[in-house]
Amino acid sequence: MTEKNIYALIAEFDSVSSIMQAAEQVRDEGYVIWDVHSPMPIHGINQAMGLRPTILPWITLAHGLVGAAFGLGLTWWMNATTVPGLSPSVQGYEFLISGKPTFSLPANIPIIFETTILFAAIVTLLGMLGLNKLPMLHNPLNKNKRFLRATTDRFFIVIEAEDQQFDATKTSDFLQSMGPLAIEVVTED
Repeated sequence: MTEKNIYALIAEFDSVSSIMQAAEQVRDEGYVIWDVHSPMPIHGINQAMGLRPTILPWITLAHGLVGAAFGLGLTWWMNATTVPGLSPSVQGYEFLISGKPTFSLPANIPIIFETTILFAAIVTLLGMLGLNKLPMLHNPLNKNKRFLRATTDRFFIVIEAEDQQFDATKTSDFLQSMGPLAIEVVTED
């Protein structure tokens, strides 16, 4: 097996405390492309891995504001504009009733609210899929028999071969120094 075929090295642990210590060691060693897999959420694992907070809330806020601006512009254009020379199909429809203003913000709040929610929701879904690199139709880890226990009772650290610091021998020795139950090589094939 050549280093070209290696997808990752996986180390198996049997407790939360051992995986937390191992995650801190991998973080301190300077690996960047690696992950922890566990059968349940582990409080504090993000800090142990050195993960930054996600940018998704900011993406949602920005596109929610764009949606609000779009809704405001849409309602203003549809209710309060008549531009001479424009085709009637793209003009607004000024409808004066009882001397009320042609554009009133309180009357248009529901539309503005809905476009805000629509833009934010759609972009949040697409942003989440993009940031998580989904859909991932194939992952070599899914073929590893030992890794299937990650959903039952085992904890795994996966260091991918794409990491700049990855060297099959050195990384394997480093993982062995943490005292895992087993270390396996996962290949691309």
